[in-house]
Amino acid sequence: MSDQPWHDLPSRVVDVLRPALGDVANEMIEAVATVPAYARPLEGPFGQGIREGVQEALRHFLAEIEAGGTVERRDVYRTLGRGEMRAGRSLESLLAAYRIGARVAWRRFADTGVRAGIEPDILYLLAESIFAYIDALSAESAEGYALEQSAAASEAELRRRRLVRMLIREAPPDPDAVRAAAADAGWPLPRTLAALAISGGHRDSAASRLPIGSISDAIGELTCALVPDPDGPGQRTAVERAVVGSGSRGGLGTTVDWTQAWISFSRARAVLELADDDGMLLGAREKAGELLLRSDPRLVAELAADRLAPLAGLSPGSRQRLSETLRVWLAEQGRLGQVAKRLSIHPQTARYRLGRLRELFGDTLDDPDGRFWLELALRGVPAESGL
Repeated sequence: MSDQPWHDLPSRVVDVLRPALGDVANEMIEAVATVPAYARPLEGPFGQGIREGVQEALRHFLAEIEAGGTVERRDVYRTLGRGEMRAGRSLESLLAAYRIGARVAWRRFADTGVRAGIEPDILYLLAESIFAYIDALSAESAEGYALEQSAAASEAELRRRRLVRMLIREAPPDPDAVRAAAADAGWPLPRTLAALAISGGHRDSAASRLPIGSISDAIGELTCALVPDPDGPGQRTAVERAVVGSGSRGGLGTTVDWTQAWISFSRARAVLELADDDGMLLGAREKAGELLLRSDPRLVAELAADRLAPLAGLSPGSRQRLSETLRVWLAEQGRLGQVAKRLSIHPQTARYRLGRLRELFGDTLDDPDGRFWLELALRGVPAESGL
């Protein structure tokens, strides 16, 4: 069976059908109005589009029968499909109108053909041709509808990317401007959100797996995503699954009001620097202490030099052993047995080292504030530095 059976109809059929063309077109247009989506006066651009679609279909159908092959025509039906998408109607309404129009055309053309004495075999082929032709027009309209959907989705995605950039600016724009941009992007502004900074070769894949409602954009070598309601049930797990499952690295900022999205993104970038391996997600809330120490490295270095000054005059080996012992002693809250166990040394050795530390630091080791600042100083310098 041919995909275009009307090309096999004898051209003399056209001489029989052409005189009825105007009446058939009018009846088809009236029938289209029985489709609920089109049950309104066929006026303006909408009515003009329907009329042009019907008239062009009938004219071209007869032209191809007469030519016995393909005849060039205007791209009316993809345009109709695009128009339905823009108007917010379903494609099914347009396809229903096509089917109704095909039945009307077949009924009128069959009646005209019978009265003109056209052979039954030719009429059967005419019926097949009408419905096959309508199927071809339906396919073109479906393509136009899909193209418009794709274009609309692309435009919405572009607007959401712009919104991401607007929200994470360090000097946030006017809230009313943000609300307008969010409405334009079709993204309801959440009560709370968290920014997620993603790095690695699979960051786009990670962004695509985030919880529903997340929006993202590429910011330099990172992808920034905004995750609504990050503390909601299952949200953290879903974010972790997206990042880890894609083999990316992620830094999750703190939960903030949408007006402070830039703060969350700043913290997300900072905590991302602590992620050493792919397939890892770190949260700024859990790493707040490390982020605080990294916020002013020079000040931290000065603090370490000041508080750990008693160790400065020692040989490198002694300085490293005693700073390591001090670090563990503070962590174990003075439990000497645990210090020896963690350092894999004899308890007597641990006791000797603590004695040396008391000689160097004096009453500071018994003062809660003093111990706090010592631990902070030790946390601010790498353990391998010997301080």
